[in-house]
Amino acid sequence: MEPRLSPMVEAPAAETLDGFLSGIGARAFRFAELGLRHREDALDVVQEAMLKMLAYRDRPAEEWSPLFWRILRTRIIDAQRRRRFRLGWMGSATLEDGSEMEWADDNPDPSRSHDSREAWGRMRDAMRALPDRQREAFTLRVLEEFDVAQTAAIMGCSEGSVKTHLSRARSALQTQLEDWR
Repeated sequence: MEPRLSPMVEAPAAETLDGFLSGIGARAFRFAELGLRHREDALDVVQEAMLKMLAYRDRPAEEWSPLFWRILRTRIIDAQRRRRFRLGWMGSATLEDGSEMEWADDNPDPSRSHDSREAWGRMRDAMRALPDRQREAFTLRVLEEFDVAQTAAIMGCSEGSVKTHLSRARSALQTQLEDWR
């Protein structure tokens, strides 16, 4: 008879780097898509950030989240710079700005699915209209629930700047989404 390993021997998925990356993938993709406004570029950037995280596998698990978001943010900025550089050399080019996300619809209620897509679309458009720093501050503080100090470290700015960017983002989003409530 083979010895059976108790469940306590194996680490839960969230405590492994692979589990962490699996759990953060969808949120990271949405963050990247909002910053880049292009689905394929967002997928590439998230993949690059995840590959970069493999070098930090030995770091304590509590450091993974801020480190990953810092890496992802840097990759997004790099992709934006590359795009601007290419557009400068190629002249005006039309980007696939209107590309839609694919939604997995496992909800039997079409009305609710439509409302969810419409809500995400409005929120995405409102967030795209924000300046980059305001969008980053809002996403990291509100959606990812980092505290002010962690957000400042990820964004590479002071805590006061984070508070200012967040306040302006909330005000702008409230104005943009006022009629939709």
